[in-house]
Amino acid sequence: MFQFDTLPPLGLYIHLPWCLRKCPYCDFNSHLLPDEFPEKAYINALIRDLEQDLPRVLDRPIRSIFIGGGTPSLFSPETLDQLLSWVQSHLPLISPIEITLEANPGTVEQGRFTEFRALGLNRLSLGIQSFNDNALKRLGRIHGARESHQAVVTAYNAGFDNINLDLMFGLPEQTEIQALADIETAIRFIPHHISHYQLTIEPHTYFHRYPPSLPAEEAIDAWQIACHTRLAKAGYHHYEVSAFAQKDHQSQHNLNYWRFGDYLGIGAGAHGKITDPKTNCIIRVWKIKHPMGYLAKSDSIERIAGETILSPKEAAFEFMLNALRLTTGFPSQLFQDRTGLPLSIVEKTLQQAQQLGLIECDSHNIHPTQKGLALLNELLQLFLP
Repeated sequence: MFQFDTLPPLGLYIHLPWCLRKCPYCDFNSHLLPDEFPEKAYINALIRDLEQDLPRVLDRPIRSIFIGGGTPSLFSPETLDQLLSWVQSHLPLISPIEITLEANPGTVEQGRFTEFRALGLNRLSLGIQSFNDNALKRLGRIHGARESHQAVVTAYNAGFDNINLDLMFGLPEQTEIQALADIETAIRFIPHHISHYQLTIEPHTYFHRYPPSLPAEEAIDAWQIACHTRLAKAGYHHYEVSAFAQKDHQSQHNLNYWRFGDYLGIGAGAHGKITDPKTNCIIRVWKIKHPMGYLAKSDSIERIAGETILSPKEAAFEFMLNALRLTTGFPSQLFQDRTGLPLSIVEKTLQQAQQLGLIECDSHNIHPTQKGLALLNELLQLFLP
């Protein structure tokens, strides 16, 4: 069925699920911070969770670590030090390794961030979303424009030399001038990476129950082109649908996702993908979603909410779902390396996508066209199992 000559690179995702406020657009596994914050108990649970997962990966080196949430910057430097020290003493890490921490501008403090940097956290991802006060209020954010500006300055002053800014567009009552102003402000800070996402209304969110007034889709499409053009002019390489980077500052952790690499996922609701060389299978694992339910399980085996083995059709689709988000696509050989399957199993679909003008193929590389990127959902649907 599957045949792997080499194993994919391996990353580690750590989920810290609490926030000071649940944003109305957010469908991530995030929860309001309780009055009694079980910080130490949760860190200890993460360590037990990771310890239980280690036999799945034997002695494979970790190539990146991403601490996401939630708002991970709510955790103290002391507890993150406990976690990272355990990771460093029990797992082989490549050097240098990218270690990313997500942070909310409303939780940024100079001393705290200096300590985070001293722990070895070397990439900071700031959830700015906008530099406009009215936009931030409509998004239900706990910070304002002033805090957005100060967060970036604080990150630089703390010693971070790899900073990502998350920005959103297509916001309630937003204008083209405001959308472009956010890009201009971000560029002035010279961040190393900018993630630029269109606001989407997701099921089970406040915005889904009470839809806000959004700009017309045609206008949003035009703004997106204008923003991307401005980012390119400023020297940012558009390497993934929503990601822009200065030279040598692409997100290594996210690149591993998009290239269908492996990753361990620990924490409430975390997902993992592991290639098992013993069984030649690709396994997906996910943990109990609610943090209190996750904490209630003293045995980390019980923290596994589900586990499944991908079928060949599922593996092929998931590879395309990720790799076709990259503007440069992927080397043809990578499909077989990461799925254990011959490229011939999707040859007819590739030909169909090429005839529709959605991808370009040669003997070495497959990549989406500009049309394919603009119609990415339609392109990916062709590969549905």
